[in-house]
Amino acid sequence: MTIRQAQQAVDEWIRTYGVRYFSELTNMAVLTEEVGELARVIARTYGDQSFKAGEPHNLGDEMADVLWVLLCLANQTGVDLTEELRKNIAKKTERDKDRHKNNEKLTKQ
Repeated sequence: MTIRQAQQAVDEWIRTYGVRYFSELTNMAVLTEEVGELARVIARTYGDQSFKAGEPHNLGDEMADVLWVLLCLANQTGVDLTEELRKNIAKKTERDKDRHKNNEKLTKQ
């Protein structure tokens, strides 16, 4: 599935099952909540915290929740994420093409 197809699939789901999009402000709050849930799973999986008994921890599902809400926000604000990602990669390539290769913090073993 491409990013464009994902945006279309989310839009179709919202229109079929979700009645309508939540407001942009609500979706921004939901995105923040979902990023927090992702952070919790990462902190417990890769950090020093441990999971509570019975606490769900599906990293992929949490990432998909973040992506879902981001796709909702893109749809409702008219952002073509495929095109914006393409432009963002080009910007980062131009700006950072040598920066990381010359960063001693990254190149030291």
